Amino acid sequence: MNAETRMLTLLWIPATVFASAFQVARNAFQRGMMSSTGPWGATLVRFLFGLPFSLLFVAVVSAFTPTAHPDFTAVFWSASVTGALTQVLATAALLVAMNRAGFAVGTALQQSSLPLAAIVGLIVFHDHLSGLAWLGVGITTAGLAALTWPKNATGPKPVSGALFGLLSGLCFGFSLNAYRHAVRALEPHHPIYSAIVGVAVAQAMQSAVLTLILALRDPAALRAIVKGWRESIAAGLCGALASSGWFIALALAPAAPVRAVGVVEAPMAAIAARRLFAERLHARQILAGAAVLAGVLLTTLR
Repeated sequence: MNAETRMLTLLWIPATVFASAFQVARNAFQRGMMSSTGPWGATLVRFLFGLPFSLLFVAVVSAFTPTAHPDFTAVFWSASVTGALTQVLATAALLVAMNRAGFAVGTALQQSSLPLAAIVGLIVFHDHLSGLAWLGVGITTAGLAALTWPKNATGPKPVSGALFGLLSGLCFGFSLNAYRHAVRALEPHHPIYSAIVGVAVAQAMQSAVLTLILALRDPAALRAIVKGWRESIAAGLCGALASSGWFIALALAPAAPVRAVGVVEAPMAAIAARRLFAERLHARQILAGAAVLAGVLLTTLR
């Protein structure tokens, strides 16, 4: 493996960190829009207003990759549709979990996407990890559980809510693997080009589906999105940048290591929360965060 190939292979790590940073920013913008658009309206913003930026990114990367020849095969389309739909289903399951078992429990169980992404990647897509990487997945998962699990779980239907939380994690894990399969099938010789095109295709499908659903069930949310177009554009840009980073990482590495490194989003969000809301970290959170860091480092040794 020459130096250029080795550098490209390791690009998935900074791409994941890049994606995590813009995901925190996107979440912050979406959080501010939830009161007017509702959860599904805020979800649509990331796709609908991110799509123009994703198309712009496609134009730029196409200009710099004139030798790329995308092959829109049945494999690409089936994997793209699977990834787009399971991502939407994961969001829906997470919302149900939060409603039935409480916000904190739903968020904690959604972290099951890390080990489930590794298992789905192995069984369905035959992505193999080293023993150290599997150990890292386990340590990271345990650290995340300790970091996010609430002391006092509340909710009207905790058992069914927990099941929906696990379903959310499974769908997110499946979505990550499906997107990886799609971008690798599109143009295997130009992974960055393939990733950027894959983002645009996925966002176009998700925008169409969610716009249709809201037009039929909650037209007021669509009006609120248009009314708050400035915040929508900012959330869309951050969402497009985050998705591009995730897809580039998935084009270069299995879903489980990408998802593991992606937990750097948690300390980024904690720093933002401390600066914005003066929240303090407790000893359990610090120890769990250290375990997550150790697990992430092991996972990168794939």
